[in-house]
Order: sequence, then structure tokens, then C-alpha cells
Amino acid sequence: MVNDNEITAGTRHLDVLIIGAGISGIGAACHLQTHCPDKRYAIIEGRSAIGGTWDLFRYPGIRSDSDMYTFGFNFKPWKSRKAISPGKDIREYLTEAAAENGVDKHIEFGHRVVAADWCSATARWTAQVKNVATGSIEKVICSFLFSCGGYYNYDHGYTPDFEGTDSFRGKIVHPQHWPEDLDYTGKKVIVVGSGATAVTLVPTMATTAAGVTMLQRSPTYIMARPQEDVIANFLQRWLPDKLAYSLVRWKNVLLGMIIFRLAKRNPERLKRWIIKGARTALGPEYDVEKHFTPRYKPWDQRLCLIPDGDLFEAIKNGSVTVVTDHIDKFVPDGILLKSGELLDADLIVTATGLKAEVFSGLHLSVDQQIVHPATHYCYKGMMLNGLPNFAFAVGYTNASWTLKSDLVGEYVCRLLKHMDKNGYDYCVPTLPADGIEEEPLLDFTSGYVLRALEQMPKQGTKKPWKLYQNYFLDRLSLHNGSVADSSIVFARIGDDRIADGQSTAELSGP
Repeated sequence: MVNDNEITAGTRHLDVLIIGAGISGIGAACHLQTHCPDKRYAIIEGRSAIGGTWDLFRYPGIRSDSDMYTFGFNFKPWKSRKAISPGKDIREYLTEAAAENGVDKHIEFGHRVVAADWCSATARWTAQVKNVATGSIEKVICSFLFSCGGYYNYDHGYTPDFEGTDSFRGKIVHPQHWPEDLDYTGKKVIVVGSGATAVTLVPTMATTAAGVTMLQRSPTYIMARPQEDVIANFLQRWLPDKLAYSLVRWKNVLLGMIIFRLAKRNPERLKRWIIKGARTALGPEYDVEKHFTPRYKPWDQRLCLIPDGDLFEAIKNGSVTVVTDHIDKFVPDGILLKSGELLDADLIVTATGLKAEVFSGLHLSVDQQIVHPATHYCYKGMMLNGLPNFAFAVGYTNASWTLKSDLVGEYVCRLLKHMDKNGYDYCVPTLPADGIEEEPLLDFTSGYVLRALEQMPKQGTKKPWKLYQNYFLDRLSLHNGSVADSSIVFARIGDDRIADGQSTAELSGP
């Protein structure tokens, strides 16, 4: 898309600027390298290494909470025997994918895209790229902007305002910022929380701590699952890697969809099944009703997987205690509960969640008019109405992240090729003239989602403005469907057809 004659000294011009070198960004670049090898691109990464989430989180036991046959890329087989895999293995997998496809040479570490403005006159984005170390700003011009930075703030996790934290004599740590030199051997530990991070941390820390208490306000649905997939290991032994990987991937996609469908159609039946699993693992004497029976329906929040039932085993052997209560305040020796019970601790880990962030905090504008994402609608779950040549990769809440990000990466390549073939300079999703019926973007009750709903874009009730959270439907739309439809405008510079029949100021929101 970029004409070499347009390049000016001191300013870089690219076809595609990718934000983030995590699983979405590396996947997007690999697809671009394969399907659009003539495109000039760069990956801007604020950290010093590949991995995104998997480079940031270094707490004990960090691992995937999805099976790696669906969490891995569609173009690179997962060859380890571990279906639920440690963070270190995932980082190595991402690094291999980047090197094998040559995208590692396009990554610029220690830089962050802080703002980007679309110019309608030139059909270009001008991005402000900040050097994290020096604070200096470089302007990069690109034809297409692809946000792959995830959905939460890397600088700050979420911790409620607990009374008395300053009085606690021990150490308080959030898992998102785990100290490398933290030694908890022989210490009494309280982990506040019961989500995916907590159920990973607790049994791992219990192997060396004096004892670990998992303190939760309310229970979470927790399912034990074998760390190794027997069928996958059998197929890997006898079939070519790609064929075995594809078969296991589809098996696990179908299984996940069946469980999710059951959760929506007959939530009580699935609930009984999950609770029965916990009761079988912990025995008839354990109070499963109190500690492992949530108040919400399955898949109103993500289910937590524990490989080989490690959390249940740690509870049974006495190294882990689960307490279901509310915190009154922190005290010098630990935490005082609303019930009046005092929990002693040397170390408190606040596994209390994430701070969601739209497009990595990127400030967007169109012709110098500020864009407020919350006033826009998602098109096919990967673009916004009124924003030309802009896409974002966000995974599923009810399945593996990469299933969706792979589809989006491939779709962006199809968009670029369609524009090149037909001589278009930009594409922009366009709302129907009579508007659309509005819905919140995510029907999910997790805290990080509820806290960020006001920042998030909206969705409609019908395709292509509906976010279905369904891999089959998205595959039909993004992989098989045409990139040209009545809801997206393809145009050339000078065409008087910016979206929705509105001015750019109206498109940008208040």
C-alpha cells in the first residue's frame, strides 16, 4: 500500500503496524508473513522479550488454563506431551514460531504505541511510538493498524482497597508483579482469590510453604483434568505432526463447545456434574457445598482447570486449606475475617484479578477528532465502525484465545489482499442507516469485565455486529465468508464515502 516515493526522511512508512509481541501479535505477523509476504511491517512491543502475558507473569506454577492443542497456533503443531502446559514451555513455543517464520526480525522491543491518528486525506495512520527507556517519541506512518496487545493493563493489576494493609508486618504481593527473589519456604501464606491465578498458585506454593490458605469470598467452578491428553499422545506417536495436531484440535474444539452449550441449555445439569467431580475428589466429609458450589451458573465466568486435580490433592494432604469468608481488615499478623476468625500469615498474595484495558490504552483519533471506543460497535468482533484500516485481536471468553486471534489474523490478510487487488486505499465498517439494536459486548460476570464495561465497545443483536463467542460461526464468517458485504465500505482517497454518512467528528464520538 505504501509508495516508496512517499517516504520522507526521518519518518518510517509501513504497510502494517502490529501492536504487541504476545500470542496475538506473533500469530498476526506469521499470517502476514505467509499470506502477504510483500507487506512491510513492524511489531511494537513494550517489553524486552516475546511472550506478552507469558513473559509478564512469572508467579509459581504459571500455566495455560486452556489445552495447548487449541491454545497453540493453527499453523504450528504443539508437540509437548503436556496439554496443560507451564508458562516457560509456552514462551519457548512462541519464540520458536517467531523464529521459524522470520518475524522475530521485525520486533522492536522496549517501545510502545501511545497514540495514532488517521488522516482521511492520505489514508494513513500516524502512530506515536514511545521509547520506554528514554521517553522519546518517533512517528511511524502506516496504512493499516493492528492492535494485538490483549485486554488488560500490564503495569497494574487489580487489588481492592483492603483496610489495614499498612499494618501487616509481612509482605503483600500481587501475582502480576511477582518478585524474582521471593522465598516463601516454610512461610504461612494466604492467597486471596479463587480464580485461575489462585488455583494455579496455591498447590504450587504448598509444596514448600508451611501451609497455604486459599481465601475466597465465594466459590469458583473448578474441574480436574489430566495434564496429558491420552488421545493426543497416541495420535502423535502414529500420525504426522500436522495431522495429529489438527485432529486433536478439532476434538477439543468440539468438546469445549458441547460443554458450553450444555452450560447454557441445562446449567443445573452441568453444575451437578462439576460439583460431583469435586465431591468425588475430596471425599464425603469435605464441605463441598460451602467451598466449591458457586452461586452463579457455569460459564457465567470462566471455568478453572486444575491439571491432574493438583489443588484437590493438596487439600486432601493438608498442605492447603480453603476458607470461604469476607475480609474485615488486614492486621499485623494476617487477615481478620468478618466472621471474627483470624488467619495468620507471613505472606499475603492478592490474586484478585486484572485491570481490563481497551487496545492497550492506545489513544485513537480520526482526523484529529478523539475516538471513544465505548461509543462504537464491533464489526465481526475485530473492527469498529468508523475506524478505517484498523483491526484488533481479542480471543474467546469461553474457549482458547488463539482460536479467535488466528481467524482474525488470517482475515486481516484477506482484507489487505482484497484492497490491493481492487485498488482500494481503505476499508471502514459502516452502521446501517436505521441504526442497530445495542447490547453489551460481553455477557460475562467476571470482575475484570464488569469493572471495564463502560470502556468497552458495544455490539448489536445480529451479524456482522454480533459477537457470538462461537468458533464455528466465526470460522464461517472470517475464514469462509466474503470480506465484502453491505456493512463495510471499501474506498479510494478522495471518495466521499467515509462511513455512515456522518462527519469524522460524529464518528469519533463525544
